[in-house]
Amino acid sequence: MAVISAHSLRDTFVTQAGRMASTDADKTRWYQTPAGRLVVIVCGAQVLVQLGAFFWPALLPGLMGQWGLSNSEAGWITSAFYAAYMLSVPVLVTLTDRIDPKRIYLFGVAATVIGHGAFAVVADGFWTAFAARALAGLGWAGTYMTGLKLLSDVVDAKMMSRAVAGHAASIGFSGAISFIAADLIAGAAGWRVAFATVAASALMALLVVFLKVPARTTKPKPPADGGGLFNFVPVFRNRSAMAYALAYCVHTLEMNALRGWGVAYLAFVAASTGAGSQILSPTLVLTAIGLVGTFASIAGNEAAIRIGRQRLIVVAMLASMAACLALGVVGTSGYWIAVALITLYSLLIWLDSSSLTAGAAGAADPARRGATLAVHSMLGYAGGFVGPLMIGVVLDASGGMGRAGWLAAFASVAALGLLAVIAFMAMKPRDLAGDKVTAKGS
Repeated sequence: MAVISAHSLRDTFVTQAGRMASTDADKTRWYQTPAGRLVVIVCGAQVLVQLGAFFWPALLPGLMGQWGLSNSEAGWITSAFYAAYMLSVPVLVTLTDRIDPKRIYLFGVAATVIGHGAFAVVADGFWTAFAARALAGLGWAGTYMTGLKLLSDVVDAKMMSRAVAGHAASIGFSGAISFIAADLIAGAAGWRVAFATVAASALMALLVVFLKVPARTTKPKPPADGGGLFNFVPVFRNRSAMAYALAYCVHTLEMNALRGWGVAYLAFVAASTGAGSQILSPTLVLTAIGLVGTFASIAGNEAAIRIGRQRLIVVAMLASMAACLALGVVGTSGYWIAVALITLYSLLIWLDSSSLTAGAAGAADPARRGATLAVHSMLGYAGGFVGPLMIGVVLDASGGMGRAGWLAAFASVAALGLLAVIAFMAMKPRDLAGDKVTAKGS
């Protein structure tokens, strides 16, 4: 197989995109180009490797009882995933500015295989589950933004936004079906088989990327400021990129608080309101809202291109705060009310997901894009670490899973959302080159 350089892939991708936008007689499909094939391969691999990401939250209620875990302990296991991600992503993603992203990606997939495999084989309580989820979090750090870096190296600034949205869609789809897949496999063969299955799925992704993704053969250009690889000062000085990153921090806090405790919340509402077993199961609801969120992320990015990135993000954040409070105030009064509100809340959370990451990637110095995505992701998953843990701690401090506890938990999330909106508006980040608002103003 011929080796194709990143620059060659980028040039081919841009050329073909221009042809597809015209009325030229060339009927070549985008996915038949080298860059298009790379997009398909990477997105397909992300579906396989991220399939097990939310098996633990999906199975949390049953394993909490089986292992005798408190809400805080369950929150720590959930947050271990994000803590490992947060600590390792600055190193792994920044290295892609000097080392072929493919190598880092393969390392991340291998960590994912080991993490899920360890959960399947040795997890039997708090510490073993904590360690296995931390390994899976290391794997996420080596695959999530690294996969995005594989794509961002071959598309131009105007195509960046949609490339990011496509990548986010693959992650969102996999995360959505993670909940129902966990429920179905564990129900049929047990939770250990469920985790073994996703370890095998991640192993398939490793083989696909190893065999099909070309290595980067060109040497990356050093940054114009002459700073070292792990010099993050220029990244923190990039006001626009940091505004998107700070908003992403609270966005991810909300998203992972919902993913981590959504099944438990709906199970509580069903039990406390006497909804019984003849209902749409909580895991199926979380799967559905994950799919809704994936489409909302893509639609939100398209809206940001047309109406302005800042405007879209502020509206989405304010609306998600209102929906979050509603879950605590009225969501516990009825199961179908909770389902409707949690669906609305997920749509609003995901609405600005791609817009935030595309904003950070597009605002980055190309020579420091890996470092910028690393900081963006680190701050995001600092929120991802705090969210599930905060819910567990607030629940325990409020007397456990009761209506008062859930109200306090969701109110604490909404309060952090308000602070994020204020900070984002004060920093006034710029829109991207492909945004029509920017184009009209230029």
